[in-house]
Amino acid sequence: MSGNSRTESTPSSYGAITEVPGIRVGQAQRRSDGWLTGVSVVIPPPGTIGSVDVRGGGPGTHETDALDPSTMVPTVDAVALTGGSAYGLAAAGGVQRWCEENGRGFPVPGGVVPIVPAAAIFDLGRGGDFSARPTPDMGYEAALDAAGSTDGADVVRGNVGAGTGAAIGAGNFKGGLGTAAVRLTGENAHIVVGALAVVNAAGVPWQPGAPSPMVGEGLNTTLVVVATNATLTVAQAKRTATAAHAGMARALNPVHTLADGDTIFALATCAEVLVPHSVVPIAALIELQSAAAEAVRLAILDGVAEAEGVATPAGFLPPYPAGTAQGSI
Repeated sequence: MSGNSRTESTPSSYGAITEVPGIRVGQAQRRSDGWLTGVSVVIPPPGTIGSVDVRGGGPGTHETDALDPSTMVPTVDAVALTGGSAYGLAAAGGVQRWCEENGRGFPVPGGVVPIVPAAAIFDLGRGGDFSARPTPDMGYEAALDAAGSTDGADVVRGNVGAGTGAAIGAGNFKGGLGTAAVRLTGENAHIVVGALAVVNAAGVPWQPGAPSPMVGEGLNTTLVVVATNATLTVAQAKRTATAAHAGMARALNPVHTLADGDTIFALATCAEVLVPHSVVPIAALIELQSAAAEAVRLAILDGVAEAEGVATPAGFLPPYPAGTAQGSI
């Protein structure tokens, strides 16, 4: 099964990353014959700048060094989130192929070089076949799905895209893909911050007073794309990605462990100007970064809530039961 079947999902009560004008999301997934994995692609408008902050001790990433504020190219043509661990990073090649066909990329003599950073979760073998992992063709399929969506289209959540084979609680419960959006206040009410999260965590949803669960033997990662229509520099996008990790820590326990590859990408379409606070100009940027953390928290909770139990030859992954204390795992 593949593609982003938008009729299968109801709108999230948390909103969606596609509330940021120009941001489009596409999915591709396989769910049978030993497969339980997929790819999610975020395609922003041309000229979107980006950065990243990797906090997990076991990341699987591609082209993240290109997003450092000190490097040459400030823009991002697409972001690929994929299953398949390091093998699945091959899906980024398919997204690059779509970008090249559509003239998206850094101009060089003879053509363009698409800037497509990517990150992967560990879901190998969850469908029963260890060799069933995302391919360049799946990346291309997800990019086509994103390109074919309309501006502002809702995002299908749960067991889709890179969330297809996601699990939480060290592989004891089903994880998934979630999304959310937060709007700033006052003079900056025109600024939107959205998040798309693939929740494949060693941890489980955080609850006050609950002890840290045993992380077991699961290999895990939570991946997030944060996007805003505000005008930011690459350095400000980097700091926004860093601040957004607070939302991950508020949603999951534990996070940023050696068994996680927790990564947050930050994109800014630069379509709107962030109005400085009249007394403390930097306060507006701080509000945006706080909104990014909240959007991440909500997107992660959405991904867990929308995940459905799944049975494969490798076993059964039940949904995470609402209200279950962490210490019971």
